[in-house]
Parts: sequence; structure tokens; C-alpha cells
Amino acid sequence: MEVGVNPTPLSVWVVSDGRIGMENQALGLAEAVQRLLPSEITVKRVKWKPAFDKLPSALKASWMLDATSDAVEPAAGERWPDLWIATGRATLPLSIAAKHRSDGKTFVVQTQDPRWRTNDYDLVVAPKHDSVTGRNVLAVTGSPHRITPQRLAGAAPGFPVLDALPRPRVAVLIGGKSRTHDLTVAHAAVLAEQIAEAIERAGGSLMLTFSRRTPEDARQVMTARLKTLPGLIWDEAGANPYFAFLHYADHILVTEDSANMAAEAASTGKPVHILPMIATKAADKFARLHADLAQRGAARLFDGTLENWSYEPLAETDRAARAVLDALAAH
Repeated sequence: MEVGVNPTPLSVWVVSDGRIGMENQALGLAEAVQRLLPSEITVKRVKWKPAFDKLPSALKASWMLDATSDAVEPAAGERWPDLWIATGRATLPLSIAAKHRSDGKTFVVQTQDPRWRTNDYDLVVAPKHDSVTGRNVLAVTGSPHRITPQRLAGAAPGFPVLDALPRPRVAVLIGGKSRTHDLTVAHAAVLAEQIAEAIERAGGSLMLTFSRRTPEDARQVMTARLKTLPGLIWDEAGANPYFAFLHYADHILVTEDSANMAAEAASTGKPVHILPMIATKAADKFARLHADLAQRGAARLFDGTLENWSYEPLAETDRAARAVLDALAAH
């Protein structure tokens, strides 16, 4: 296939287990490809039957997929896609199968660190902080995502209340419990107080969203302290204001446990302040990511103030998309 010559749109399958954080990585990369070359994107969500879910990838076969999964092979008379972009452990054996069953005609891209048969995908787009190496590995800061200035601006009209908030507007993105970090009630109270004091001193406003990983007791403590500030604390009712928060924000505060949120925030060109969490085990990869963002001028450790600075917004998803098309053209 000659990319840029063939007028037929590129057929792209986006494959994940359907979790938003996973799907958005593959979909964000596919949309970046689409911005460069006309493409038809088909989203595929897969789930393994419980009896087979914990099996090693090498032992899994497509017949073990749950009946709710989307088809991961073309129907009779149809062809395999030109480009397969997948994210997550659930997709690994399916990605390898797609490459072989298409007789190599489908270009297979895996995002994240596969940790299994890394050399067998056509391209691996892996976070730089995971230290993945290989002839087919493209290292990016953070992970691919769907954040673009156009998407953020498009979300803004849905939340007119944010436009009237006093500036500086501070978007606060709170994560929670993970393999490497925790958000205890005591620490949540400390963070809430620091955030409140910074916003009160600046005469600004708050735009706060929690993640599904935020412990309920920590959420309650932070909400109790911060709800008196001008602004909006999303209670998960109605449309998600995340994109609108990033659009309207003058500052973005992100807890250190989320690589995705930090990288997405750094794509806005706005100051990114990293909020410390309670470390429960070594988290070297997060330290590497934050050091990378700091070196790029995007992020600094939150020091209780809302200092302004500027930098060139990260455009790693677009860079990865160009690499995908270059590799596809040479395929």
C-alpha cells in the first residue's frame, strides 16, 4: 500500500478491553493518523471469558472471547484492516493473530509496554518512562491520547458556567489508590488545604474531578474543604467536564500517580503542577516521567503557589502518528 497515493481511506481498527483509559490511547493514536491521512476508524472492544482471562497470552485463542466481544476477524467477503492499533494485555494475542492471519497485510501497532513478544508487532508505541527498547519501539513521553486544542474548544460550550469563573481557573485532577501510590484521608486533607490556600490567595476558582480510583473517604474529605471555593466539583452526574476543564484552566494540578493525566495536561501548554501522593512501593517510572516533563518545561512539583510559566505543548501523539504512517509506507 502506498500511503499518500492510494485515494481509498485507510481502514483502521482500534482494539482494547473498552476501559476508557485503555481505549483512549489506541483511539487517540488512530485519530491522529486520521488527521494526517483519510481513514475509517472502527472501534473494537474485547473481553475474555472469565475461565480464560488469567491465562498467559500465549495460551489464548479468539474462541475464548466472551460473547459480548466485538468481532476481531473480518466477516466473509471482507478484508483485514490496513492498520490495527491495540492497547492493553487483553489485546496482545489478538494483535499477534491479526498479523499472521492477514498474511502480514495488516500493520499491527501496540501501545504501552507489551511485556510479551515485543519484537513481533510491527510497531510498539511505548511510554519513554517504561524504558522499553527494540528495533520496532517508538518511545514517547507519556502515552497517546485524544487531547487536541480543537477537541478541548469543542467541549467548552457544554459548560458555560466555567467561562464565568474568576481567574486563575485551576483544574485539579485527583487519582487515587494504585500499585504504587495511595491517597489516605490524612494526605487528602493536607492536599485539599494546600490547594484551597493557593486558590484563595490568587482569588481564583476550582475545577475538580476525581478518578474511579479515588477512595471514597479521601473524596469526601477533599470535597468538604474545597466546596466553599468558587467553581465546580464534578459529582459524576451528567456530562464529563474533563475536556472543558483543560480548555478553561489557567493551571492544572495532577496527582503524581497518573502518567496519562500528566501527559494530557502537558499537551495544553499550561503550567502543570504535580501533587505528591503517598508512595506504597518504588515508583521509578513515575519519577522518570516527571523528570522528562520538567526537562521539557511542562511540569513542576506543586509548591503551594500558582506560579505561571510557558512551554511548547507536547505533541507526542501526533509524532507517533507520523511514525506509524512512515513505517506503514515502508511496510
